[in-house]
Amino acid sequence: MHKKTIIEKTIEAPAIGLDKSIKQYNKVAASLPTNNLQPIKRAKDFWYSLGPGLTTGASDDDPSGIATYSQTGAQTGFKLLWMAAFTFPLMAVVQEICARMGIVTGRGLAANIRIHFGKKILYISTLLLFIANTFNIGADIGAMASAVQLLRPSWDFGLLVIGFTIFIVIVQIFTPYNRYAKYLKWLALILIAYIISAILAHPNWHTVARYSIIPSINFSKNNLLIICAILGTTITPYLFFWQTSQEVEDEIAAGQTTLAQRQNTDKDQIKKMRIDVWSGMFLSNLVMFFIITACASVLYSHGIFNINTASQAALALKPFAGNLSFWLFTLGILGVGLLAIPVMAGASAYAISESLGKRQGLNNKLHQAYSFYGVIIISMLLGLALNFIGLNPIKALIYSAALNGMVAPVIIILILLIARNKKIMGSWKNGKISGVLGWILSLLMIIAGIGAIYSLIP
Repeated sequence: MHKKTIIEKTIEAPAIGLDKSIKQYNKVAASLPTNNLQPIKRAKDFWYSLGPGLTTGASDDDPSGIATYSQTGAQTGFKLLWMAAFTFPLMAVVQEICARMGIVTGRGLAANIRIHFGKKILYISTLLLFIANTFNIGADIGAMASAVQLLRPSWDFGLLVIGFTIFIVIVQIFTPYNRYAKYLKWLALILIAYIISAILAHPNWHTVARYSIIPSINFSKNNLLIICAILGTTITPYLFFWQTSQEVEDEIAAGQTTLAQRQNTDKDQIKKMRIDVWSGMFLSNLVMFFIITACASVLYSHGIFNINTASQAALALKPFAGNLSFWLFTLGILGVGLLAIPVMAGASAYAISESLGKRQGLNNKLHQAYSFYGVIIISMLLGLALNFIGLNPIKALIYSAALNGMVAPVIIILILLIARNKKIMGSWKNGKISGVLGWILSLLMIIAGIGAIYSLIP
């Protein structure tokens, strides 16, 4: 008789023997060193701890933002790299305040402003926000279509912008919130493409490090307008509304469906939120840093200063940084467009619905929140229409920046007033450091708003 194989013996083994074998295996496996697995586990745990802060930060690097940062690198070289580090704490502080407000009050930003400051200021700010977001959405849809045409020149621009609009609207309306939030979160990883693209440009890292730390300010009109544009692009009102409402959405998705349940806040929740928000804002500014670096090291050094759109930047990089850098830059435009456009349309919907006291939120289905989804649809259609009336995308961005410049300081001041009110925020009210940074930011945004408006004057 032939000897039985291990497999045959295992199959014929009695159940009790098999259980014993499994227990012995588990005992041996448990005794093996796990040091090599710890970094992976920590990275996995960190990834799962991220949420609204990550998607909010990533959405800030929309195609319009990419165009602004590309223009900065092409026109000023490395001289404004320090803006990435400078704006990071200011941006992170205001977003953390918004997130904390959402967690503690259980309401969105517009709802809090309506309750504590009345409707007049809110209505004006919300209207300007809606118009600014619509201009931005139109420019971003056009940028995505232009990016596709870089890869497929024969494809029709009009059909592309219509296709992107329909796709984004359908996904945002008919995808369940939990799945939609995961989709946005994974889409944020497309930003890594810009980091790789910059590395492929082979910049002088010694020069990069020097300009990253030491501020270089030229008081020429053009330089000051670029600084104002960076501030206006990096710190935009739609981020405030989206961040606050997404914290509420996450609580509802976790089963905290009543206002009383959502207002039950603990230290662990706040700690998790801070990690999420600061990580998201760090990613946003890191990408800004690398986009400026790539365009400064390639375009500025070769005398290519006139960059108006993200697609122009991608095309200009190709001869010098290679096909891979070109592809990464272009695919990045598409990815961040799919991430940022729904965030802008959603921010408008939250702001308007909360201002009017209507039911809102991506946790609701279409028939449960007609007003909320109606704003998303109208905002997207108007943005689409801007691409067919001959509006220059650069002018659209300037108009958007000017409107944001009028809205942002007002909203930031209202946020700070709510955040320092102990009756509203309880023990989670603003501390001195966050309060001071918040007021510094409001002053800078006033200056940036004036600069944006000044740029419209012939």
